[in-house]
Amino acid sequence: MLLIKAIIRPEKTTAVITELLAAGYPALTKVDVYGRGKQKGIVLNDVHYDELPKEMLLIVCEDEDRDDIVSVIIRAARTGEGHFGDGRIFALPVENAWTISTGKEGL
Repeated sequence: MLLIKAIIRPEKTTAVITELLAAGYPALTKVDVYGRGKQKGIVLNDVHYDELPKEMLLIVCEDEDRDDIVSVIIRAARTGEGHFGDGRIFALPVENAWTISTGKEGL
């Protein structure tokens, strides 16, 4: 199992979630986050914005679903070729998962 962490622009959240649902991946957690990337924030009209609002989507999936989920997120979250601030995706191993209501182990 893997945990996919996708940090994306807030205005792209609805599109990404809609596309994940259409692709058969309905389960996720959404968290409001703030941060900056390699560009160290942005400057607009002489004002430096050090930390920008983003959304983080957390998706636990089977290993074989990783590439499909990542491509759906990239396609739906991208604003254009080479634009800074579109986000990042991380894939981390998950040792196990349990459903609280049933106590069932696994996805």
